[in-house]
Amino acid sequence: MKLYIKGGRIIDPGMQVDGIYDLLIVDKKIAGIYTCDSGPQGNREIHADGKLVFPGLVDGHTHLREPGYTHKETIRTGTMAGVRGGFTTLCCMANTNPVNDCMIVTDFILKKAEQEGACTVYPIGAVTKGLEGSELAPIGKLKEAGCIAFSDDGMPIMNSLVFRRALEYAKNFDVPIISHCEDIQLSDGGVMNEGFISTSLGLKGVPSASEEIMVARDMIITDYVSGRLHLAHISTKGSVELIRQAKQRGVKVTAETCPHYFSLTDAEATEYRTFAKVNPPLRTTDDIAAIKEGLRDGTIDIIATDHAPHHIDDKTAEFDNSPSGISGLETALSVGLSLVDEGVLSLNQLVDKMACKPALIFNLSWKGTLKEGADADVVIVDTEKEFVVDTKTFLSMGKNTPFIGRKLTGRATVTISMGRVYEWE
Repeated sequence: MKLYIKGGRIIDPGMQVDGIYDLLIVDKKIAGIYTCDSGPQGNREIHADGKLVFPGLVDGHTHLREPGYTHKETIRTGTMAGVRGGFTTLCCMANTNPVNDCMIVTDFILKKAEQEGACTVYPIGAVTKGLEGSELAPIGKLKEAGCIAFSDDGMPIMNSLVFRRALEYAKNFDVPIISHCEDIQLSDGGVMNEGFISTSLGLKGVPSASEEIMVARDMIITDYVSGRLHLAHISTKGSVELIRQAKQRGVKVTAETCPHYFSLTDAEATEYRTFAKVNPPLRTTDDIAAIKEGLRDGTIDIIATDHAPHHIDDKTAEFDNSPSGISGLETALSVGLSLVDEGVLSLNQLVDKMACKPALIFNLSWKGTLKEGADADVVIVDTEKEFVVDTKTFLSMGKNTPFIGRKLTGRATVTISMGRVYEWE
């Protein structure tokens, strides 16, 4: 099949392309970018006049829940939510049941994604067996089975020696260790950001130092062993400054944040709104300003979703008992585009942080780009399209979003994943 996308503004920072062009897809591969009406004819044409054409978005931090938690999400529903949001590649975390700490689970995820997935799925293996933080998982064998990175996300590795050994071992396979930075002793069972609002609500708070201490520790160890570190879901002003300083020293560290950390504060938890409960917690306006500056100056490399769907019955429990997490795949691009509207990022920078750079960090050279021969992963975006977030229309089983009822602007109208075309109203 030949698919011709005509007349859109193609933006691919990795190729330094930004202009009105046509794009040809042949079967499952990108076949070329052409000046308008100069390329070969396709079996099918999609007119993208007035719209943006990006490489398919790459999410480096997704929870697909399968195996084990299929009442929250499945690989089928999670990948459908992904393509609805413009994502064509999802890197799924290891905290499934059973944990992805053995090749059998990795193989299950890959086969399930091949059979039922709407987009490409890459498993992230566990760093330690059972996410218990004590004994390393078989990182080499998991890499061979298809894991592209390693993380105990959701469970910090408190043992510094274990963390060091993981970094040293992963160096042999050129894969990053992704760290969930949290000192669980300092967090001490807290359920939201420690501050005025937690005090007024009578809820136990999580201090920003809980994240920052582990950010500092992890980067010090990474520097010592010359490892590769990726920091997940950065949320505080102090963390951004620590990362900035480490990069200036030459530490091999990359970092991500999520849309909720540059758009929402802990005030969202007022009236005990559990859809705003997430780990790390939503922080303050000062933290948001620092996150935005970190995105602008490159301290924070990518935007990930940390898509964490939960069953509605669990999420609407009392605040203390409600699980942490936000379903983010279907709103991330729209919230990200608000950074462009605010002048924090250019469109090129946004595409770089949501497509090109994640593919680079996770060694996915055939993703996050529109170069000839790359996988046919494309998203067409209408930046003027307004919509009100309505979870009844979510393709994810997770309806837990603090953006419910908000008007957002900018949305994918067509997502092409490995040549498969998904069109949206």
